[in-house]
Amino acid sequence: MAERQVTSPVVHRAAVLGHPVDHSLSPVLHGAAYDALGLTDWAYGRHDVTQERFVPFVDGLDESWRGLSLTMPLKEVAAQVADRVCDTARLAGAINTLVRVGDGWHADNTDVHGLTTALTEAGAVASTGDVATVLGGGATARSALCALRDLGFGEVIVAARTPEKARAALERTAAELGLTVAYVPLGEWATRDSAVVLSTLAPGGSAAAAEALSTRGSHSQTQADGATRAHDAPVMLDVVYAHWPTPLARAAAQAGFIVVSGLEMLIHQAVRQVELMTGHTCGPAVVAAMASAARTATARN
Repeated sequence: MAERQVTSPVVHRAAVLGHPVDHSLSPVLHGAAYDALGLTDWAYGRHDVTQERFVPFVDGLDESWRGLSLTMPLKEVAAQVADRVCDTARLAGAINTLVRVGDGWHADNTDVHGLTTALTEAGAVASTGDVATVLGGGATARSALCALRDLGFGEVIVAARTPEKARAALERTAAELGLTVAYVPLGEWATRDSAVVLSTLAPGGSAAAAEALSTRGSHSQTQADGATRAHDAPVMLDVVYAHWPTPLARAAAQAGFIVVSGLEMLIHQAVRQVELMTGHTCGPAVVAAMASAARTATARN
């Protein structure tokens, strides 16, 4: 992916760190935001940084550095350099954003914001008695639980290949959030009625989750991706955005779900990062510019 070219002298720097990081759309998203906001003296790059190199790398950054976006495997080790960790990042057990404040770094998790915004735009708001389902029991599932709590859900089903491992990874977060959680095998997720299904599965798990839908009847009101939610149409968000649609996304659409790509979550988490790092509000025009840039970039790959 081509990097944004900065013609003015650079005063403020930000970047995405991870290992690997070549695939990241963050430079595209942040670069589009800087252009739309007229931030000609801001530059955003990418650096391949392992867990072992992370702390020395951050310690070596000068005052021009205002923010860092973090991808795997740095979302937990980031706590080592943070002077303050926000409640969302603490509950999720994951930091994807570091913002320079004074002489230190404040840690945040904008993945939760990205999930809640993408789901809200699809009409996913909890009604009394509604249940939500999370597919997968890893680190991203903790952010999913935070997002579902923010949307008003109190009861969640977690479907994972190994329910016992999922319980061990998630029960502390669920308890702090006040959620009632049932843990079931991944193959049983489609037998439960849910208003929202949030898949945190890696691409390799998509086919297995899709197969579980084969015994489920279709909902009567199938809606296009991004449409307003019908009264009885559940919403499915799949955090994967590469090679879209995934097998799970295709199966869910055929079964009558409103299907939301992980790209929507990625865009909105980046919007929040830009606001935190630059101090500028991203209005609708800026968000639209970021979304257009991201969709163009993914269409090329």
